This record gives sequence, C-alpha cells and structure tokens, in this order.
Amino acid sequence: MKSKINIRLVGIAVLAIVATVFGITIIYYNLFQKQVRKDLEISAKLLRDTHYFESVDIDTDQIDLSTDLDELRVTWIAEDGTVLYDNDVTTESLTNHMNRPEIIEAFEQGVGESVRKSDTMNESTFYYAVLLDNHTVLRVATNVKSIWSVFFSAAPILAFIVFLIIAICVILSHLLTKQLLRPIELMAKNLENTDYESPYKELNPLTEMLRTQHTDILAAAKARQDFTANVSHELKTPLTAISGYAELLENNLADEEQKAHFYHEIQKNSNRLLALINDIIRLSELDGKGRAPVFEDVDLNVVMNECVEELSVNAKQRGVTISFSGESKHIRANRDMLKELVENLAQNAIRYNNPGGKVDVSVGERGGRTVLVVKDNGIGIPASEQERIFELFYRVDKSRSKETGGTGLGLAIVKHIVELHDAKIELDSAPGVGTTVTVVF
Repeated sequence: MKSKINIRLVGIAVLAIVATVFGITIIYYNLFQKQVRKDLEISAKLLRDTHYFESVDIDTDQIDLSTDLDELRVTWIAEDGTVLYDNDVTTESLTNHMNRPEIIEAFEQGVGESVRKSDTMNESTFYYAVLLDNHTVLRVATNVKSIWSVFFSAAPILAFIVFLIIAICVILSHLLTKQLLRPIELMAKNLENTDYESPYKELNPLTEMLRTQHTDILAAAKARQDFTANVSHELKTPLTAISGYAELLENNLADEEQKAHFYHEIQKNSNRLLALINDIIRLSELDGKGRAPVFEDVDLNVVMNECVEELSVNAKQRGVTISFSGESKHIRANRDMLKELVENLAQNAIRYNNPGGKVDVSVGERGGRTVLVVKDNGIGIPASEQERIFELFYRVDKSRSKETGGTGLGLAIVKHIVELHDAKIELDSAPGVGTTVTVVF
C-alpha cells in the first residue's frame, strides 16, 4: 500500500512538473514574441526619426546601418515596391516587395506586421513596417528562434531542475505516506480498544465496521469452539453408555432382567445419538451459504393442522392434550421448514409440560401480519434463562431434557428457520405458568 501511494504521489508530481514546464515555456514564449514586436515597433519609429529616409533622392550609399544594427534588418521600399535600401544585402539581389503582407498592410493602414517561419533554419522572422510621409515604407525585421529551439536550448537546466524537484517529491511523498498511514496502523492495533478514536474523522465509520467485524469473528470463533466442545460432550455421553452396556452384555455380567434393561438403554441412547447427529446435520444445512431454500405460496393453517395431528400421539403418550385453531393464512415460505419449525416448538411444549397439561397451536393475524402461536401451561422458563434458550445445546431443565430425548438443538433450529423467513420470534414465559412462543411472519 505504501509503495502504491508513493508511486502515485510521485507520478502526480511528475505530471504537474512537466505540465508546468510546458505551460510556462509557452506563456513566456508568447510574452517574448510580444516584446519582439514592441521592440521592432520602437526601432522602426526611431529609424524614421533619424531623417535618413526623408527623400527618395538620397544617396543610399551614405546609409550604413550594418555595423550598428547587426541583429536588426532594415529595408526601405519605394511606393512601387522597389527596394531602395537594405542593410543586409544589395538591393539588386532583392525582388519587388509589393506582394509582402506587411508592406501591403503598411500602405493601406500606415503600419503592418507579419511573421514568417523557416522550417529549415528552425527560426521565425518578425517584420514590422511603417508608412513614411514621402509614401515609402520603412521595414525592420529580426530573427527569433522557434519555441522548440528555445525549449531544447534550455533542456539541460530544465532537466536538472525537474530531477531535483522529483527527488524532493520522492522524499516528501515517503514522509507524507508514513504520516498518512500511521493513524491507520494505530487503528489496526487498537481494534479491541473501544476508547480509541482515529485522528481522521473519515476513518471513524471504517473503524467501527472493522471493530464490529473483529468482534463478530472472535465471537464466531468462540461459538465454533464451544459448539465443538458441546458436540463432543453430547456425543460422548450416549456412546459411553452404549459401550458400557455392550461390554456388560458381552461378558455375561447381567441376568435376564438386567439384560432387558441394558437392551432398552442401548436403544434409548442409540436413538438419542441418532437424533443428535440428525439435528447437527440439519443445523449445518440451515447455516450453510449454499443453495437457497425454495419458497412458495403456503397455507400456514393447513401445514400447522397436519403437524398437530402428527404430534397428537406423542402428546397423548405423555398425558398432554394438544389442540389447533386458526384461519387460512397464505405466506411465502418453505413448506418443509415450516413443519420443522412447528414440530420443534410443539415438541418442546409437550416435553416440558406436566401430566394433564395443554398445548395450543394457533394461526392468526396481528397488525396486518400473520402470526403463529404455540402456547403451553407447562413448567415455564425463568426470566434469567429466557435470553439463552436459543443457544446451541442450552437446556433449562437438563435432566428432563435428556429423559425425554431432547438434544438441546431444537430451538437453535427454530431460530435459523425464523431468520431464513425474515420473521421474528417472541417469547413470553413464567415458571409454573407456562410458555407462549409467537412467530411473526
């Protein structure tokens, strides 16, 4: 990251320097051209005031400006375009100048100027002509190097300056990068420190997001560790029991009556082990990020009625009455998950109930939203335990849960199904009164 910032800062500096050099060169060259035109104008007026060119009858041999004005070419043109005098070459070698733009303009407007470029000499010649009182034209001219010649002649010193500035920019960008990134490095070191505030207010949202993610990652890691430990413990208990009973049977250390009891315990623990494995697999499927569940239009009333009928035998065996009431309510949901949701809630209501207890399952509407309610008059849940009942392997009454075949994963599965359906779950419970679980779709 530091190297990228340094490279980009230096790149920006180089572009800025190059653009500045070219821009300043063009600006100063234009100013230079204006100054050349101004100097030619002044020179022409000064030469006019010398009175050398007052009469066309003057002996031009008496005019000698070649030694005084080496860089200035002076040409005197008659009214018909004939060259009367030139301080650079003999008049016989010059053609008629009546077609020259600056001469035409001078005869028409009193003054004229033009610039002619020489590609071979890489120079430009500036001309300035002024009309005299005797109807002749005095023209002055000078050669000026082109902008590229000026630029290349100054190239060595410009290259040195550019190199020096780039070197300074590299050093400054390195220092600036360290200064800019120092708060980010400090922020990374203080993710767990909630009192730390970044000196850049723009980083505060990023700090909060990273801190939240960091906390979530740690929580997820702990939850995974706890889950692994709980799974190991929960699986070890029935396996130990099965292994122990099997060893007693293998060594013929039990009579017929005890054997029947051992067979029963082996079967019970095997069923418990199978239920645990099935619930763990189901949790893994619900928590996976793979294929999304298929949702369809489902009549919640019909699904709930089917579930209650299937659970009525189990309820009767435990001396609990289960009933259903409701009206037709259609929602977008996964039918199998809805059945699993009700089965887990209703089985808990049956399992943690008292002989002669009741479980009521109903479907209705509240505030324009469909609600599923599972209510029992069982043992209830203490207020201190209610926030934890949806945790993995958490049981309010551990002894009863194991006796009745509970795995401690049913409500965790319920929580996942509720979240997948974008619903919410509400709990109202009191010890000795019962529990009411409401799912709001």
